[in-house]
Amino acid sequence: MNTDYLNERWRSTTILSVRKNGKVVVVGDGQVSAGNTVMKAQTRKVRRIGKDNDVLAGFAGATADAFALLERLETKLEQYPTQLARACVELTKDWRTDKYLRNLEAMLVVADKDQTFVLTGNGDVVEPDEGIVAIGSGGNYAYSAALAMTEYEADAETLARKAMEIADRICVFTNNNLTIETIE
Repeated sequence: MNTDYLNERWRSTTILSVRKNGKVVVVGDGQVSAGNTVMKAQTRKVRRIGKDNDVLAGFAGATADAFALLERLETKLEQYPTQLARACVELTKDWRTDKYLRNLEAMLVVADKDQTFVLTGNGDVVEPDEGIVAIGSGGNYAYSAALAMTEYEADAETLARKAMEIADRICVFTNNNLTIETIE
């Protein structure tokens, strides 16, 4: 899934999700940048959320905004347990219509054992066709690398690591301090 139009505003991170052979991985780099300056190298942009920690979430954009959205998503997951798609749609509806939320500048990749979605403040709830999706400044690099290697690498986590290594080599806003969360 090409996310060029989504990445125009959301820079300075790389989040990748790979779903393959019954396993889903969400991985994020650890770099925090302010303009062209690296502020921090080891940040966790990928989390487990939900009552049973059964949903993986990665974020790009403003950190405080992303945390506010993750808290709201957890509330929606409590309302709609085992219904990730519905929780995502409900969050995105609120995000578009609520006066406070519509100003939040972040994007989310969320996944459970069955589905993966990209959520944006534009009202998008996008499920990738190939089981691979990426956001952030290095997102297109990681996405392209994962797509290119998908038929050669059977393990989702190995594929995600290799794709992130390529993004790290190309994108100055991405580093190799990875946080990886997996559901099998």
